[in-house]
Amino acid sequence: AERKIRSLAHFDSLTGLPNRVLFDRQLAFALDNARRHQEPVAILILDVDHFKRINDTLGHTAGDQLLRAFAERLKRNVRSTDGLTRGEPSESGGTVARLGGDEYILLLTDIRRDADASKVALRILESLKEPFRLDSQEVFATASIGISLFPTDGEDAETLLKNADVAVNHAKSSGRNNHQFYNLSMNTSAFHRLSMETRLRRAVSQDEFLLRYQPVVDAETRRIVGVEALIRWRHPDLGLVLPLDFIPLAEETGLILPIGEWVLRTACAQGRLWHDAGFDRLRVAINLSAQQFQRRPPAAIRDAIVREGLDPSFVELEITESLLMGDAERMRKTLEEFKAMGARISIDDFGTGYSSLSYLKKYPIDVLKIDRSFVRDLVSAADDQAITIAIIRMARSLRKDVVAEGVETAEQRDFLLEEGCPVMQGFLFSKPVPAALFESR
Repeated sequence: AERKIRSLAHFDSLTGLPNRVLFDRQLAFALDNARRHQEPVAILILDVDHFKRINDTLGHTAGDQLLRAFAERLKRNVRSTDGLTRGEPSESGGTVARLGGDEYILLLTDIRRDADASKVALRILESLKEPFRLDSQEVFATASIGISLFPTDGEDAETLLKNADVAVNHAKSSGRNNHQFYNLSMNTSAFHRLSMETRLRRAVSQDEFLLRYQPVVDAETRRIVGVEALIRWRHPDLGLVLPLDFIPLAEETGLILPIGEWVLRTACAQGRLWHDAGFDRLRVAINLSAQQFQRRPPAAIRDAIVREGLDPSFVELEITESLLMGDAERMRKTLEEFKAMGARISIDDFGTGYSSLSYLKKYPIDVLKIDRSFVRDLVSAADDQAITIAIIRMARSLRKDVVAEGVETAEQRDFLLEEGCPVMQGFLFSKPVPAALFESR
């Protein structure tokens, strides 16, 4: 009974690895020993990349299987001298533990230099290239690893753990599936991120956002056929903040939901005003974030549009290619509900995603928007010309509309017109402007 109680107190029930309680004891013992002998210690924090996607797609049972298999992979690929143990601190040279969720931690004591910790991290990442078998499903999983070193990055357990956590967050922001050593500049970056998050939360509550509207133009007739609503953040100290500087943070923190709903309401209300003023054929394009698309039912989006008095048939909902990589049946049903209410569906930044082109056949998509990265060097780069021509011809063959984004020069316009893409958007025609200025165009 005592052994069972001890096991429950000190070991993770899912993986059998030491838990946070035992890890903290072992870390304290290792640091005391390192101080006496003036030896280095390394802490590695590992996060399973995109673990939520496994849970959401395959279910929590499969997620638990992956966590157990991940623990076994760690145990097999870390040398015994790196500190794999289930013993008492006095019997251990270190440990591998599960902190909870998809987070693991390694304590390495048998190292002589920074490169030894890096070798362990690289060995783990290499081992993860082999797929995991979850029942009949084969799954690939990678990890982000953050490393802090005693005494360089801290002389106490709390500081070392905090700095390793900062490093793993940096590994995630660096593209995942890599390892990063802690350095002081990361704290500055983390503080900046926290400060921006605080400011962003305040912006939501204090209504600091505004919309700019960029015309979508038929270059043959010079007629405005639509408008895209683009968000800006009007910060009292920072000035006008562009989406690239705050939308990724909004998506990470979940603030994209209230922000996206504000954009939807505001753009639809403005569209109704334009229709009442006589611009009764103008279509308003509105970007839907991944979280809006996945967590808000189509009926809620339809209700928000109708509540503002705009006919949904004059709304174009823009989504990115990456969204189409999820549950195909659920995706088809959602898009069909949008179509049933009259809205048009467009794929933004087309050509930059990783999804299969088969979705063009499977899903009710109306518009392909050629990404500006292809248009930028359209006149001089043969590859960009080939891709752009292929998109235009494919859209025509599939009876879908196509819009070229980022058109800035007459040469780009003329090339697109010659290839059969008259509908364009970009600085050549207009920058994103306030609603009142748009009306004067």
